[in-house]
Amino acid sequence: MFERKITTKIKKFTEEFFRIASFDVKVEVDEIEEFTIKVSVKMDEPQVLIGENGKTLIYVQHILNKVLKKKLDKELFIDLDINDYKAKKINYLKELAKSYADDVALSGQSKEFRPMSSYERRIIHLELKDRSDVVTESSGQEPDRKIIVRPA
Repeated sequence: MFERKITTKIKKFTEEFFRIASFDVKVEVDEIEEFTIKVSVKMDEPQVLIGENGKTLIYVQHILNKVLKKKLDKELFIDLDINDYKAKKINYLKELAKSYADDVALSGQSKEFRPMSSYERRIIHLELKDRSDVVTESSGQEPDRKIIVRPA
């Protein structure tokens, strides 16, 4: 568990980080696991920091993680979300996974997802792991790796 003092430092640093980069943001910080800190940022024009398919968000998160680990000298992981992009994406992927699985179960025909990042594939695999009527597998090589849903 982190001390409240650490989460306060993370919040202040994150606000300063975005202010220096000329972004007007509102920051909230919550500890969600032992070494994971969720940093939620709200802003008026989020797309510039989210980027296409969340790629810029991943890079910003990576930079923030590196700087905060060094600055605080603590083992931690910053899970950055901007305007709930990640939360909405996770919900979308879970619903899409259920829809694909239902289609496969009804038709008996396999179905492929578009190529996805390992993070997105993990969400799909976890969402469908307890279903007895379908199985999932990853196929292909990065960056074209995708999930195939097959009848069980």
